[in-house]
Amino acid sequence: MRREEKNAIIDSLAEKLKEYNYFYLTDTAELNASDTNDLRRKCFENDIKLIVVKNTLLKRALEKSGVNFEELYPVLKGTTSIMFANAGNTPAKLIKEFRKKHDKPVFKGAYVQESIYLGEISLDTLISIKTKQELIGDVILLLQSPGKNVISALLSGGNKIHGVLDTLSKKEK
Repeated sequence: MRREEKNAIIDSLAEKLKEYNYFYLTDTAELNASDTNDLRRKCFENDIKLIVVKNTLLKRALEKSGVNFEELYPVLKGTTSIMFANAGNTPAKLIKEFRKKHDKPVFKGAYVQESIYLGEISLDTLISIKTKQELIGDVILLLQSPGKNVISALLSGGNKIHGVLDTLSKKEK
């Protein structure tokens, strides 16, 4: 590969690192063609971009991106695939689901919400991270709860007052 081609790949990867807020590093080596196609199809369905990269080119792209990714450098060994996503937990869920039937992809590391996660033990943590939409939904639900309680109390109080007035009006007759 010529130097110009390498520089073009590095620039492309650096742009993707800026474009996507979340990425996962995995090892997809030893997957046969059928399994690889199945993984790519599932990535496409979940709006995840999967790219197999050379470690040296990825390291240069990480350095060029302007963010400190030094913690990820030790995992750049062997075959590396990078999964770019717009949601922090989607690739983790995909990896976990895919590994129910296959032994790969192996999770190496991830950059999610300005934090770096390394090793297989981090995968369950990443699955439990909520997306921005899920957090907004939780906040809205919490904000609605006191309002619902007030309305419920007012409605039940209105029924009591109506019952008392009804009883008093019947006593006068």
